[in-house]
Amino acid sequence: MEMNALLPATSTFFIVLSAILVAIGWRLAIKRKLIQHQKVMVAAAIAAILFFTIYASRTLIIGSTPYSGPDGLKPYYLVFLLFHIVLAIVAAVFGITTITLGFRKKFSKHRKLGRVTSIIWFITAITGTAVYLILYIIYPGDEVKPLFEAIFG
Repeated sequence: MEMNALLPATSTFFIVLSAILVAIGWRLAIKRKLIQHQKVMVAAAIAAILFFTIYASRTLIIGSTPYSGPDGLKPYYLVFLLFHIVLAIVAAVFGITTITLGFRKKFSKHRKLGRVTSIIWFITAITGTAVYLILYIIYPGDEVKPLFEAIFG
């Protein structure tokens, strides 16, 4: 597998891993296994940071893979991609805030925001995986372009 395919697969692995760890951490919190919850959620955050580091590095250094599917589906893909990007930004901000509240021992706020953050994170991981599948599995493209050119042609 060449680097143009390896890096997106690796970053997608880390975002999926992060979502799985968030689900495990949520379950541990429900069971009041709070030390394990904290450890798993820190691991989830590390997986998310690894995702973002790989994604951002690839995007800035190598570029992005443009949509290569049917032209008639491109507007739907772009709306879906925009939905994913907005959710990812919201999830990142909420995630940082939720983790900070937990470490500052503001548990009431942490619990309330954590529920919302987790759901947004799950949706972000699912939509991110769908974007990966569309760009690299269903309609694989050969070229890599600068970010805005890849999105808007």
